[in-house]
Amino acid sequence: MDLKEYLETNAIQVDRLINRYFGNASGELGKASAHLLLAGGKRLRPALLLLSADAVRKGSSIDVMPAALALELTHSFTLIHDDIMDADAVRRGVPTVHTLWDEPTAILAGDVLFASAFEFIALADAPDNAKVRAVSMLARTCVEICEGQHMDISFESRDDVLEGEYLRMVEKKTGVLYAAAAGIGAILAGGNPAYADALYNFGRGIGMAFQIQDDIIDLVAPAEVSGKDRASDLREGKKTMISIKALEKGLDLSEYRRELPDAEIDAVIGTLEELGVIGEVRDIAREVISTGKKRISILPESEEKQLLLDIADHFLARSF
Repeated sequence: MDLKEYLETNAIQVDRLINRYFGNASGELGKASAHLLLAGGKRLRPALLLLSADAVRKGSSIDVMPAALALELTHSFTLIHDDIMDADAVRRGVPTVHTLWDEPTAILAGDVLFASAFEFIALADAPDNAKVRAVSMLARTCVEICEGQHMDISFESRDDVLEGEYLRMVEKKTGVLYAAAAGIGAILAGGNPAYADALYNFGRGIGMAFQIQDDIIDLVAPAEVSGKDRASDLREGKKTMISIKALEKGLDLSEYRRELPDAEIDAVIGTLEELGVIGEVRDIAREVISTGKKRISILPESEEKQLLLDIADHFLARSF
């Protein structure tokens, strides 16, 4: 099975679980909680968890499927809250939760998904001590995600954000959830500590690259492709690797913190490409991916290990 086929099959399985547990949500809060889940998605974090489980014990993915859903619930909880903080109107091609309902309901909807994630970890068919470790890892991950989001917000009022600070923020905001997906998959499948640690660090590396690539996509991809507001990071004055590298070359992107017509966005993209900024940012993502891939060299060769390596390459090559 190639990666495209695997991800499509995995997404169908996760969607079935989502529909089973959230498809008939009742009440406004239930509907708000299910809104983004039912809007679709690539289901990459569940895929990483299931592949990691099978990489350490083939066939174990069926036992840990509820935990895979837990990672998708956690991801959706962060998206709902991020959209409120960023005042974004579109996510996955549909209106954001706070625009369809209101901010208090959206906050509570995110909280529902956050709490439900731990319930689904507990439903995995795994030893109790493994589930305790998985719950602990997910709890710590959620703390780090909040820390990363706070760093991201604090950067908006600064003009001196360094590359190292940005990478630390990306590690916390995005990298650790991919790390948890891989690490929890290994733990619940009974993987030894060395394998679980290798997969955790692999997930963290490719997750960081995912966010760096996402910053590029946010800028260059049209809304109908990305499913998000075009160039929202630019308009909101977010500090990204793009803005940091642009400033190093004398281009201050803070002047574009306003509503921008498509023509002006296209002009900014053209300037960034001429300066080599976008190419340099892609190189950084490529280096982080390479480091992540080296982490799982200790795993035995298998179809699942190859698919994990293919996911890493996919994160770098994706355009949406």
